[in-house]
Amino acid sequence: MDLVVRAFNRGATAEEIVQKFTTLELSDVYEVIGYYLKHSAEFAGYFEHREREERELLESHPEWSPNGLRERLMANSVKPGERQSDL
Repeated sequence: MDLVVRAFNRGATAEEIVQKFTTLELSDVYEVIGYYLKHSAEFAGYFEHREREERELLESHPEWSPNGLRERLMANSVKPGERQSDL
């Protein structure tokens, strides 16, 4: 449910969500979105708590950050004696 609602809140349509998460059925995604919209006030605290947990987890593990990911991967792929600019 979390993934569907987060994707929906970021502007994804039900069809786009099903394309991204191929194990989901379109009818199920519509059901989740409909339920969420009817009960969004009840879920507000839950999603705020989940976002806070996510931020805290990412802050405690900076190596998981997507910022600079390409550079870190490239640095790890450089063989001894090679420079990154040689790649």
